[in-house]
Amino acid sequence: MSSTLDRQVRWPDQSDPPPPNLPPCPTRDELRAMGKLEARALSDALFARLAGLPRESYAYSYVRGTIIELNMPMVRFIAARFRHRAQEMDDIVQVGTIGLIKAVDGYDPERGVEFLTYALPTIAGEVKRFFRDTSWPVRVPRSTQELYLAVTRGSDRLEQKLGRLPSPEEIAADLDLTVEQAVEGLVAGRVYRPDSLDALREHDGDETGSSLLDRLGSCDPDLELAEFRTAVRPLLAGLSQREQTIVKLRFWDALTQSEIAARVGVSQMHVSRLIGGILGRLREQLDDEDAPGWATETG
Repeated sequence: MSSTLDRQVRWPDQSDPPPPNLPPCPTRDELRAMGKLEARALSDALFARLAGLPRESYAYSYVRGTIIELNMPMVRFIAARFRHRAQEMDDIVQVGTIGLIKAVDGYDPERGVEFLTYALPTIAGEVKRFFRDTSWPVRVPRSTQELYLAVTRGSDRLEQKLGRLPSPEEIAADLDLTVEQAVEGLVAGRVYRPDSLDALREHDGDETGSSLLDRLGSCDPDLELAEFRTAVRPLLAGLSQREQTIVKLRFWDALTQSEIAARVGVSQMHVSRLIGGILGRLREQLDDEDAPGWATETG
């Protein structure tokens, strides 16, 4: 990426002689030591000088490079907002620098807008596009990534034009895609930006505003019990009569340990130990396909 930047901007150097009628380029230490107001005033003066220079001239490259160097703190400030991302900070800074270069080249002082106001969203937008184009939480085909990017950019453009979110049919017509392709591109965005299970949903109709995690179903204990009954049924013949009775009362009739104790005539603590021992043996037999009764029942 550094070579791309080198092609886009000629960085000023102290060894370069300044163009006629221009002071020497400030050193990096001098630039860092400048206050915000001083740096802004110098930047405005350089933009005014830049407007009167031919783009192909040495003086234009010198002044343009000085403006970019002068405003690099803005890039580092924006890059710091994304320091929690997985990408290297140097890569983020370089992408932000490309945004700064675009801001310098596209800025028109005659519009009456301060360069800071114009540059900040330009730099931030470049960094966000970088993450949008390269950061996918799950692996998806390259064709799907490209379709998502095309649909997203087309949707953004149509939204500005229409003043509302465009429909998949409108996106498809604008991009010369089928409606199915437009929908596929929109759905791919859910992979790129998956919702958090803890994210609260807005009140909408019957929605309660609770998080998705709060609305997820839990395991059905009756379903788990049915699976247990099916799994252990071939093995029950290997239990004693009292053990079979305890298993039936606990897992088929849903009696509590205290109720089973009263039926069998032992203490609740003893029932608990018996159930634990029975389940332990049943688990071992479930893992052993050669256990008595297993092969004959399962065929």
